[in-house]
Amino acid sequence: MKRVILAIILVLSVTSSYSQKKNVNKAKNKALMEIPDFAGARADIKLALEDATTKDLASTWHTAGLIGYKENDAEIKKQMLNQKFDADVKGKAIVESYNYYIKAYELDGLPDAKGKVKPKFQKDIKAKIKEYYATQANLVAYGAHLFDKKKYAETVNAFEIYLGIPKLPMMNNEIKLDSTYFMIKYYTGIAAANAGNHDKAILYYEDLKDDGYEELTVHQLLYDEYLKRKDTVNFVKTLKAGFEKFPSEAWFLQNLINYYIYSGQTQAALVYLNSAIDREPNMAQYQYVKGNLAESMGKLDEARAAFDRAIELDNTIADAYAGIGRLYFNKAVKMADEANDIKDLKLYNAAKKKADGVFDESRPYFKKAAELKPDEIEYKRTLKTLYYRLRMNKEFEAIEKELNQ
Repeated sequence: MKRVILAIILVLSVTSSYSQKKNVNKAKNKALMEIPDFAGARADIKLALEDATTKDLASTWHTAGLIGYKENDAEIKKQMLNQKFDADVKGKAIVESYNYYIKAYELDGLPDAKGKVKPKFQKDIKAKIKEYYATQANLVAYGAHLFDKKKYAETVNAFEIYLGIPKLPMMNNEIKLDSTYFMIKYYTGIAAANAGNHDKAILYYEDLKDDGYEELTVHQLLYDEYLKRKDTVNFVKTLKAGFEKFPSEAWFLQNLINYYIYSGQTQAALVYLNSAIDREPNMAQYQYVKGNLAESMGKLDEARAAFDRAIELDNTIADAYAGIGRLYFNKAVKMADEANDIKDLKLYNAAKKKADGVFDESRPYFKKAAELKPDEIEYKRTLKTLYYRLRMNKEFEAIEKELNQ
């Protein structure tokens, strides 16, 4: 009786194994048809992937990878023929296929019952994964598509597959990293930041900051990320590193000095600024920063001299013109406030007139700044305030219309 039961079990086992292997072949055939049935192929391969007799076979996983590969290929052909294609279907097929191929490659490298390793699919899998990496219509395009749709977390996932391919053991360091690789790493960091994954963004920016791709911007983005985390030690470190690496870019120095000022370390700000000016005495931006620092310390004459020097060195530096305009404007505001405390009408009118005269002195500087830097809205808003106060109605209406547009 036991022999009969054992025989029945063996028959059922062989039948099940044959059935699931048949499903693998059916799935493969459906994917390779002239008009593929990808849904049917996935349904068949799902049964094989879940069955004990076929779930650990490299051929099963290789076929699963083939389905996504062929679906991506079908969408690429539509795209090349200027036909309507589905970027989401295409991209998901690549990611699905990649994951199946990785598993198939692993299983294909295991020893058989005799302890021998006889891979059947590894060469094909390696070639297809290389194709996913090298052809920008694949992973790069999918990640860019997700980025454009503001699906930032999914963008990171797609781009990380791309970035991980050269590091796969199967690649044997054969893939040389190029500018596209570093560009994708850059946008992966941005996508991570946009997705709220600031720790991952920092990892990418830290890794990228010395790779030669958009290094200035990377340092600025890295500073922003540390600032969001209120990591003072690292954002100061980043500003100093950016300043040393890009001495002609005053952005780093300005933010560093702002930090020192707001944290009550004015002397440290002066030391850093003077050191920078000693090194680059003819750097207009540094003179502008000096003007801002002097103004913040209430040394208005020094501020004016520094702004004038900045303009002397570079007469296109809009912020320096605005700096002078601000000195006049703030002085006029103080004069107007003092005038408001005067009870005598005649004296009040005289004081107000003097204040308006100083407001008027600030006007040409803001006008020049706005001409040199037309995208800076604050300059135009200040001009609008000045035109209103000085009853320059024609100019007021013109700039109000411009701001509304």
